[in-house]
Amino acid sequence: MSRLFKFLVVFALGLILGINTALAATCPRCGYNNPDEYKFCIKCGAPLTAVPPVDSSSHSLSGPKKTIAVVGFENSSGLSSYIRMGDDFTSQLTDALIQSGQFTVLSRTELDKVFIEQDLADSGRMAQSLTAQKGKAIPAQILVTGNITEFDEQKSGGSQGITIQGVTLGGSKSNAHIAVIVQIIDSTTGEVLDSQRVEGSANASGFNIGYSGSFNIGSSSFKKTPLGKATQIAIDNAVNYIATKLSKMPWQGRVVTVKDGLVYVNAGSNSGMIPGMIFSVYRPGESLIDPETGINLGSEKTRIAEISISEVQPKFSKAAILNSTQEIQASDMVLEH
Repeated sequence: MSRLFKFLVVFALGLILGINTALAATCPRCGYNNPDEYKFCIKCGAPLTAVPPVDSSSHSLSGPKKTIAVVGFENSSGLSSYIRMGDDFTSQLTDALIQSGQFTVLSRTELDKVFIEQDLADSGRMAQSLTAQKGKAIPAQILVTGNITEFDEQKSGGSQGITIQGVTLGGSKSNAHIAVIVQIIDSTTGEVLDSQRVEGSANASGFNIGYSGSFNIGSSSFKKTPLGKATQIAIDNAVNYIATKLSKMPWQGRVVTVKDGLVYVNAGSNSGMIPGMIFSVYRPGESLIDPETGINLGSEKTRIAEISISEVQPKFSKAAILNSTQEIQASDMVLEH
């Protein structure tokens, strides 16, 4: 490799890194310089304060955090070579929802491993476990799923450059685009509560870094490409959409027990509970089952009490009874007042 060619490569990389640094958003947690359009740190995943992921003034989630799980995104984009695209997008969206701080997010991608550990602990072949127990998995109030319908990058102009381990330095122009259908589902009834198409687009010209061959959308190398930036934008748009819709839905919890005149609720400080919050307690009636489809249509519920949170622990809260028409029992529903 000639000295002139080495100089040009170093100069081009310096130019790219210089531009990225100039437009960088510094991570408040680890200090890493991220591209300005990113809303989460590439290195540690923390939200970038310069561009908050959710506009809290327009659709902040009042009350306790709603419990959600991201499951089963499918790849219908036509890019069959990337067989893990759906799983990788699920993982990235899950992480973005966690970093937003708006939700209690449950992992469903690793649930099979959890169940295997529970089965092993229950088999009698191991010492008795107080942790890996069946029946302890937390159910989600809302499921988020969907379909990746478009995932492509179009390049034009010059394509000369060098490729090192899949990373290409070149002078082509790139237009990247990703489109995803996101669905919000009631985990109790299976009803699709809402569905929306979210998109992300990014353009690059002049010297740019492209990516080819085997990759995943969570890698730091891929995130630097136009398609990686477009994917991050789509994920941010999905978080905003989910937060907007869930802000209009009431939080729902359950009574754990009633002891010494206090009602124990299955949500605590980890879920955003604070003393002084007021909730209504409802007694669910008989489930209504559609005779043709067998689908649970829900049930009528009767308001029986009003409670006020008096003490908060990390995973549960105690509440005083303000008024009641019936005796409160375990499994009664607790809804936002």
